[in-house]
Amino acid sequence: MLNLVHQTRRRRIGLTPMIDVVFLLLVFFMLAARFGVTDAIPVTLSSGATQSYDGPPRLVTVRPDGLRVNGIDAPDTVAALSPLMGSEDDIIILRPRDGASVQHLLDAMGTLRAAGWSNLVVLE
Repeated sequence: MLNLVHQTRRRRIGLTPMIDVVFLLLVFFMLAARFGVTDAIPVTLSSGATQSYDGPPRLVTVRPDGLRVNGIDAPDTVAALSPLMGSEDDIIILRPRDGASVQHLLDAMGTLRAAGWSNLVVLE
């Protein structure tokens, strides 16, 4: 009887495929990451002191379907607020309601800032 013994060499695990996967992951995360400065919204923080409010009410309600000035629908917000503004430093109060997104609020702030009014207060 013939005793056939096959000796098998132990194979070593190849590291090349693992290194390839690691480099592919590294390239993916480098391309997917954002580098640089993101856009920021300039916001003036309150000092905590109460400020006196003079003049007519200037409340702009931000809704998904449009803006309301003092509770009245206003297709042209700038035209509706112009008679109520004494100077460019007058306070305008913004109040998001009824599911208005942050983008709706930012659009309203951009419209008011483009008209020259920068003293904006956002309520919850």
